[in-house]
Amino acid sequence: MGPFATGILVPLGLFAMIFGIVYMAITSRNRERMALIERGADPLLFEAKKKASNGSGTMKWGLLLFGVGIGVVIANLLVSSNVMDDDSAYPAMIFIFGGLALIVFYLWQSKQNKEEKLKE
Repeated sequence: MGPFATGILVPLGLFAMIFGIVYMAITSRNRERMALIERGADPLLFEAKKKASNGSGTMKWGLLLFGVGIGVVIANLLVSSNVMDDDSAYPAMIFIFGGLALIVFYLWQSKQNKEEKLKE
């Protein structure tokens, strides 16, 4: 095969694979619900309870992206001051500060959960 055939077949194969996965997920979910309905069970039995959105997902993503941004800035400072080389500084600082942001979110979320339990 020439480079043209590979350039066409790879994207088509990727699209077909993604389409197949989505199609199988939707049809199997529909079959499962139909089987539940035939047996007289509630089709919403396995769905997670949807509680009122309090913006915690947005807070998590905001903190994560903030941490990644701070990590890039700190890595740039370390590289420009010749403390670390750029091959290790950028990934290390991104993971460190992104992880710290997720830890901060976890602590914030547990505090929110405790406050909600005290209100009840």
